[in-house]
Amino acid sequence: MTENSSYTLISGTSTANTSDYHYYYYYVDEFEENKQNPTITKSLHIMSMVFYSVAFLLGVMGNGLVIWITLFKMKMTVNTVWFLNLAIADFIFTFFLPLNIVYTALDFHWPFGTSLCKLNSFVAFLNMFASVFILMVISIDRCISVVFPVWSHNHRNTRLASIIVVVLWFCALVMSIPYAVFRDTRTNLKNKNIINCLYNFSLSNTSTDIIETRFRIMIIVRFVLGFLIPFVVIVACYIIITLKLLKNQLINSSRPFKIFIAVIISFFLCWLPYHIFSFLELASISAAPHLKQVVNYGSPLTSSLAFLNSCVNPILYVFIGKDFKKKLRTSILAVFENAFSEEHTQTTLQGKSHTSSTDCHAV
Repeated sequence: MTENSSYTLISGTSTANTSDYHYYYYYVDEFEENKQNPTITKSLHIMSMVFYSVAFLLGVMGNGLVIWITLFKMKMTVNTVWFLNLAIADFIFTFFLPLNIVYTALDFHWPFGTSLCKLNSFVAFLNMFASVFILMVISIDRCISVVFPVWSHNHRNTRLASIIVVVLWFCALVMSIPYAVFRDTRTNLKNKNIINCLYNFSLSNTSTDIIETRFRIMIIVRFVLGFLIPFVVIVACYIIITLKLLKNQLINSSRPFKIFIAVIISFFLCWLPYHIFSFLELASISAAPHLKQVVNYGSPLTSSLAFLNSCVNPILYVFIGKDFKKKLRTSILAVFENAFSEEHTQTTLQGKSHTSSTDCHAV
């Protein structure tokens, strides 16, 4: 981008109607354009706060309940290791959501300091990467259990699952570090009384080309490693699983199978719009004003949808099953133990009959 462009890119400032996930590039002409639509802008702010509040309440309570039950009320199995860590990632993220609520309520004034600004962004993307990595491993685990039942029966254990989870968390942590490094607080250029928590890709007065390159790299890497590759792996695994179960006429033999599918579908439905708008945002740097306006209005909505994913999983654990009314009448512990039960498809393929090792106890 050159200085002769129809709008000017200034690193380190933000539009008034962007969400925390949005990359805070400030376009001079956009600022004036947004002021002409204060009603729409305010409505987006209110809707975002509602989404954040719902995600916080349901996410903290729901994921906290999953963590408590899997740690203290259930026998630790491979499935509970997966879902315990998925719940931990979502719980940490939703626990920080009040910061976003306050930030939005204060018209994007950040009163919490630079350290919390960096930490808040770091936690948000740590949750995203950890969640998608765990979902990918769940799919691989289920695929191996179906295709190689004997090997899985002999080698699949909680120790191996725990080691894999540690590696996944480390990878997610490494992938999230740039979101803390480039996060910063700056005084708003239009209002000196407002401090914005934003992405500053300049670091030390870097040229505009390098700033844009860093911006592009982060979006592309996030999409490829945090969405595309896991999506391809997950789809491939479940195609293999489905074909194997259909071949053996066992498509309804594994109850947890439905839980896994529902959790994965909810993740991609919540995150796909966010990634789409990330690329639209990238394209809007040198696009017509109407595309930038679409990004401005759509980014808060897609970000809010991504937030809600962190409170969906506990709901799925409870309400996915053959008999909805029966599940409502069971105890909370019985519901979760049923959802996480180790009913392996490979044992059925071998013609063996196993009873569940996690019998339910009424709360």
